[in-house]
Amino acid sequence: MPVFAQIAASISAQIAAGTIERGARLPAARELAASLGVNVHTVLRGYQLLRDERLVELRRGRGAVVTASPAGETVNEAVRSAVAAARDTGVALPTLLSLIRKEFDA
Repeated sequence: MPVFAQIAASISAQIAAGTIERGARLPAARELAASLGVNVHTVLRGYQLLRDERLVELRRGRGAVVTASPAGETVNEAVRSAVAAARDTGVALPTLLSLIRKEFDA
């Protein structure tokens, strides 16, 4: 997976988990690039991917602000529900992940 996609996936997961909340500002691209040891354009491309997924809003001069979509919250709730149902019925994690992948690819 390209580095920009890894950056976007990591931030997306943190938003979905509630670690990064709506309205929070992401680190400046230069700052994050320096801390990760990557080119600033790599971070910007990751931020653009998050923008395209409607998870952040990019504001010139103000940076990236989390705007976590209601759809993301709905998916998060659905995942919690699916995990609870899997636990209640004894479905193992690998089986649950397989079912999710199958449904996602359908």
